[in-house]
Amino acid sequence: MQSKLVSRRDLDFLLFEWLQVEQLQERPRYADHSRETFSAALDTCEQIASDLFATHNKKADENEPVFDGSSVSMIPEVGQALQAFRHAGLFAAGQDYEYGGMQLPCVVEKAGFAYFKAANVGTAAYPFLTIGNANTLLRCGTPEQIERYVKPMLEGRFFGTMCLSEPQAGSSLSDITCKAIPQEDGTYRLSGNKMWISGGEHELADNIIHLVLAKVPDQHGKLIPGVKGISLFIVPKFLVQDDGSLGERNDVVLAGLNHKMGYRGTTNCLLNFGEGKFQPQAQAGAIGYLVGNLHQGLANMFHMMNEARIGVGLGAVMLGYTGYLHALEYARQRPQGRAPLDKDPSSKQIPIIEHTDVKRMLLAQKSYVEGGLALNLYCARLVDEERTAPDAASRTHASLLLDILTPIAKSWPSQWCLEANNLAIQVHGGYGYTREYHVEQFYRDNRLNPIHEGTHGIQGLDLLGRKVIMQNGAALEALGELMHKTLLMAANTEPLIAYGKSLARVLQRLAQVTQQLHAQSDKNLTLANASLYLEVFGHAVVSWIWLEQALCALQQKLAHDADFYAGKLQACRYFFHWELPKVHPQLDILAQLDRTSLDMQDSWF
Repeated sequence: MQSKLVSRRDLDFLLFEWLQVEQLQERPRYADHSRETFSAALDTCEQIASDLFATHNKKADENEPVFDGSSVSMIPEVGQALQAFRHAGLFAAGQDYEYGGMQLPCVVEKAGFAYFKAANVGTAAYPFLTIGNANTLLRCGTPEQIERYVKPMLEGRFFGTMCLSEPQAGSSLSDITCKAIPQEDGTYRLSGNKMWISGGEHELADNIIHLVLAKVPDQHGKLIPGVKGISLFIVPKFLVQDDGSLGERNDVVLAGLNHKMGYRGTTNCLLNFGEGKFQPQAQAGAIGYLVGNLHQGLANMFHMMNEARIGVGLGAVMLGYTGYLHALEYARQRPQGRAPLDKDPSSKQIPIIEHTDVKRMLLAQKSYVEGGLALNLYCARLVDEERTAPDAASRTHASLLLDILTPIAKSWPSQWCLEANNLAIQVHGGYGYTREYHVEQFYRDNRLNPIHEGTHGIQGLDLLGRKVIMQNGAALEALGELMHKTLLMAANTEPLIAYGKSLARVLQRLAQVTQQLHAQSDKNLTLANASLYLEVFGHAVVSWIWLEQALCALQQKLAHDADFYAGKLQACRYFFHWELPKVHPQLDILAQLDRTSLDMQDSWF
C-alpha cells in the first residue's frame, strides 16, 4: 500500500536521479555510504514516522498539552515516538561520527525528516528545534559547551529551543528588553520574558537547553538600542555539573501555554527568566552562558534561524504533500456524478477523479508539493556543497545560492502548499472540513507556517532589500547563471522549448524590475511591494525547478515507470500553463512602482 506521507518513488527520483546524491560518496565525509545506506535510513524514517508519529497525530491535536501551574502533561504517545526517534540515532543523523552521528548528507537527512513532518508536525517540532540548537552551538559554541550541552542533545537526552520573540517586540528583535547581567564568575544573570517559544517546557527530556537572545547593559546600566547590543546565551532548565549530571533548577519559569489553531501537540510557551521562583532574590536572574562574542548574538542565532526557515518550508511542503495524497486516494475511491455528456441517470456513478475540475485541483496540488519538495531538497544539497565541495570557489558559490534561496524555500511552500491543503479540502467536498477526515487538520497545522520564522513580509524585505543586492548582486547573478544553463538545455529539448522561452521572458523582466526598484531614491517605495516581489521571484524559481525535473524525467525515462515520468511532465506542463503566467500582471504592478498601500493612511481605514 502506498504511503500517504510522501511518495517514495518521488523521493528516489529527486535524490538519486535529479540531485544525484550518490556522487557525494566520492567525498571523504560520505565515503562509508552508498545508495543502500541512504535507502536504509529512509526506510527507518518511514517506518518510525508511520508506526509511531502518524498514529497519534489526530489524538495530539484533540488533546493539547495541559499546564497545571507547576508542570506540563501531554498524551504519552508523544514521548514514546520521540524515544523511538532517539533510539534510532536520528538526532545525530547528519553529525560526525565523533558525536555519535551517521554522517549522512544533509539532503538525505532532510529527506528522512520529511516523513516526520508529514506524519506529525507537532511532535516533529521537538527534534527539529533540538537539532537546530545543536547545530548552532557546534558552529558558535566552545568545546566545553559542546561537551556539556550538544552531545546530550545529539543523544536525545536534552532537547533545545530558540528564544527570540518577546511580547512587546514580536519579530522586531531590535526592540527586545531581556537583559543579561555579567557576573564575576563569567556567567550572566538573565531577566525578562520570551513569547511564542515552541518546546519551551515539557517533561519529554532530562533537560531543556534554551538559546536566548538578550542585551548586556552598558557601563551606565542602559541597554544598547537596536540589534548591535544583542548577545546569545545558553540558559538550561537544569544547571549541568562538570561531570554531566544535573544540578539545581534554573530560574526559567513557564508563565502559560499559548493555544494555536495548529501544531497543537507542541507546547508553545510564555517563559519568564529571573522571576525568582527557583533562585534566591539576592541572586536574581536565570543563569546563562555567553555563546560566541559579546554583541554578536543575532549573527550567531542566524545560523539556527536560517536552518529553521528552510525547515519551516519543508514542514509546509510535507503538510501539503500528505494532504495531496489523502485527497488523491479519496478522489479515486469516491463515486459521485457522471460525465457531463452522460445524461442517463441510471448509469453508474464515476469516481470523482474522472471529473476534469477534480483533476485540475489534484494537478495543482501535485505541482505545488512536488515542486516545493524539490526546492527544499535542492537547498539541502547546497548545504552539502557548502560543507564538503572540494574547492573554495564551489563552497562559496553554494553559500551564495543558499542565501538567496532561503527566503523562497521558507515562504513559497508556506503560501502554495497551504493552498494545496485548501484544495485537498475542496476535493473532499463536505467531508473535507469535518474532523473525521485528516485534511482539515493539515490545513490548520499548515496555516502557522506563513508566520513561523518570519512572515512573508519579512522574507520579502530580506529578499528584495538585502539578498538580491548583497555583494553587488553576486547571489542574484549566481542564481541567474544557473537558471541560464537550464534554459540552454531546454532550448535543445523539443517538448520543453516553449517552457524555456516562457521562463526566459519572465527572468529578463524580473531583472529589469529589480533594477527599477533599486534605482529609486525613496527606499520605502522600493520595498513597498516586497511581498509581491517575493511571490513573483518564488514562482520563477519553482518554474526553474520544474524545468529541471522535466529535463531529468526525459533523460531518465524508463518504460516500466512510464506513468511516473508522464506525471512529472504533466505537472511541469500545468505549472507553466497555469502558474507562471500569473507573474506577468504582478510584474506590471511592480514596474509601475505602485504606491497604493504605501500611501494609505491610518485614519482612512
